[in-house]
Amino acid sequence: MAQAPSLPLLAYGFLLTGLGTALLGPILPLLAARHHLSDASVGLLPLAQFLGATVGGMTVLRRPQYSFGAGALAAAAGLALFAISPALPILMTVLFGGAWGIGQMIASSNVIAGSRYTQNRASALTLLNALFSAGALLSPLLASWLTPHMPLRSMLLGFAALFAIAALLFGFERGRSPIAVAESTSAGASDAPSVGFPLFLFFALLLALYGAYESSLNVWLTTYMLRYGGRSLSESQAVTSAFWVALACARPLSSAVLLRVKDTFLQRVALVALVISTLALLFAHTTIAITAAAIVLGLSLGPVFPVTFALILGRKPSPRQAGIILAASGLGAALLPWLMGVVSRQAGSLRMAFLLPLAVAVSLLLFSFRLASSEE
Repeated sequence: MAQAPSLPLLAYGFLLTGLGTALLGPILPLLAARHHLSDASVGLLPLAQFLGATVGGMTVLRRPQYSFGAGALAAAAGLALFAISPALPILMTVLFGGAWGIGQMIASSNVIAGSRYTQNRASALTLLNALFSAGALLSPLLASWLTPHMPLRSMLLGFAALFAIAALLFGFERGRSPIAVAESTSAGASDAPSVGFPLFLFFALLLALYGAYESSLNVWLTTYMLRYGGRSLSESQAVTSAFWVALACARPLSSAVLLRVKDTFLQRVALVALVISTLALLFAHTTIAITAAAIVLGLSLGPVFPVTFALILGRKPSPRQAGIILAASGLGAALLPWLMGVVSRQAGSLRMAFLLPLAVAVSLLLFSFRLASSEE
């Protein structure tokens, strides 16, 4: 009997975590109108979300299978309470709890797959990340399709039910096949540090910058389109969908490209394109221009994370170091969207706030030279 969670349940869980991670951005305009929130107040919601996911990723249990089940249950409860919460402080609290659950699921799924499928580890982890991207793509699509036809509360309760199903399936599988101790401890067998502290901090900052950029686009792109080019909320949500489609397509394409070019070369080309397309977004004033910029942004951003993390793993960090470095992306994802909301309110322009992701893209490009030199 296969250990719980089974591979189909792992796949389902990773699809759900992508959906849950990307859901907030497309519904921010609805939340702002429903609760009468300013941009600065709205920015506190992604702050709570990504802080919760970061804490969840850093507090996985010794037996990560239990973190998968607990995370699914926490995500279901958090989304359900978020659907009915009446005010910003409660919204932030329950969102933190739900995001903690999603962070637990993401980290535990990676640990489980990495320890269980040792002969095809890279293939298994690549598949899970592709499923995450697919879920993140489905999120704005479902939001744009469902919000014109049902209340936001009903949609959120429906998503909560999907996570509750994952928790129930895990409980059923665990009842039929007890958790094996050997599997739960194999991933953390060695925590001896193999990367010096300065380089460890550099890697953590690099992943924090990546997480900051991706989340800033996910959280604010729908609102940006609505203010500067969109004619409706559904049209604006479609731009976020186009961004995620491009990002999801870029990852398998980049795997094929890597058979012919060096990873550092692909990383640098992608980051140059990212800087240029971010500049293009700042100067875009029409629906077509913003949509085109979003697509190029997704194509440019797609290979950045897998290539960068592969370069980091090439320096052989310990499992604990790798986990903290990965969790740092959640910290960046928490801070930048919040800062963008503050800048937008102070400057009276969301376009001005998008100078922050531009600065992050430039920083990533500059840091890529330092990362490449550390490999030599």
